[in-house]
Amino acid sequence: MDRDTYRSLIGRFATGVTVVTTNVRGRLHGMTANAVCSLSLDPLQVLVCVDRESNCYQQMLEAEAFGISVLASDQEDISNLFARTTAPAEGSLLGVDYRIGTLGEPLIENALAHFECRLAERLEGGDHIIVIGDVVAGKQVRNAEPLLFYGGRYAKLAD
Repeated sequence: MDRDTYRSLIGRFATGVTVVTTNVRGRLHGMTANAVCSLSLDPLQVLVCVDRESNCYQQMLEAEAFGISVLASDQEDISNLFARTTAPAEGSLLGVDYRIGTLGEPLIENALAHFECRLAERLEGGDHIIVIGDVVAGKQVRNAEPLLFYGGRYAKLAD
């Protein structure tokens, strides 16, 4: 199968949208990610796939912890902001409101939910690395419609 056909077909799989965040020596960084998945209930684990070409790649190689902020449908602008290729910044998260979690990672304010993860393992995955985190904390922040991604664009839940 060729790459374009694969992308078109996998785009038929609707996903939620998150921002995965890190704090490495005071350099804060976030990346929009929909390749996020619950991995295990015992132990509690989640996985995140990170493109080797992204600015987040080096951060994820050095990070001991990371955060996941699940975005709401009114947070497309935040998703778009962190989808851009930007370098990590000292003590800043692109002007987006955040709080620091218990493991030191930034968490996007007003997201639907937060997960705080301690790095468990990194695995090779083609042009990505698969980062596995032990979930040590989580919280529902608010109740709203989720931001979804389907067919290469944002989507909403149907009534």
